[in-house]
Amino acid sequence: MIMESKVVFIGAGNMAEAIVSGMVAGGFCAPEKIIMTDVRPERLADLEREYGVSISTDNNVVKNAEIVVLAVKPQAMAEVLKGIMPVLRKETLVVSIAAGIPTAKIEAALGGKRRVVRVMPNTPALVGQGASAIAAGTNADEADLEVTENILSCVGLTVRVKEKELDAVTALSGSGPAYVFYLLEGMLAAADKMGLDKETARRLALKTVEGAARLMDDTGEAADALRAKVTSKGGTTEAAIRSLDEAGVKDAIVQALLAAQKRSVELSK
Repeated sequence: MIMESKVVFIGAGNMAEAIVSGMVAGGFCAPEKIIMTDVRPERLADLEREYGVSISTDNNVVKNAEIVVLAVKPQAMAEVLKGIMPVLRKETLVVSIAAGIPTAKIEAALGGKRRVVRVMPNTPALVGQGASAIAAGTNADEADLEVTENILSCVGLTVRVKEKELDAVTALSGSGPAYVFYLLEGMLAAADKMGLDKETARRLALKTVEGAARLMDDTGEAADALRAKVTSKGGTTEAAIRSLDEAGVKDAIVQALLAAQKRSVELSK
């Protein structure tokens, strides 16, 4: 599928670049159909050279857009919405990747009956391996969800959820890469104590995490079942799992995600 719509990205941070890169590299959208805006001219110049997109420091370019992707920091959103509201066409689809801002707030700031889809992406989108959840606002329809899915699918997996579930998604996959990096920090610290060469340890640890995820995905088996298969009675893995259980690691992980969900709810209010 090739998208013919004119798309404006307001905000040119890493996530916006990742999505644009995926759209262009995959042939989903021609560079000339994309405009990126930002307050940093030097950043825009780099993106223009890299991807061949059009650039502007003036958000009023949304007046000709069929799709607007809001990719600004949450604290800047109110000012951005106030600025584009007078020139934004009523039929323009608005896609927001700003964390913690409900579609109702965006709809209201844009004058009411706007078609808004909210997205919670994560940072592996930067390498085309993202996991994004999308939720429709009050006025967005099936076609709007399909368009948003197609855009985000350029950088990884996309699933649909209800907007009320996005706080849980934020805790699970939005913040999720940090949990994996935290695990890797521990694995590599242990490898160092055991005397392994740093580069060798890094390569082994990364492939282990990647391979385990791939195995679970390909087999469709549950995590506990796969863990049991490699936990031989009296073996090394059993010793490690026993130590983790005694330290209450699994319960701590559950509590950590619940804390992240709670904080996401607080920020959205």
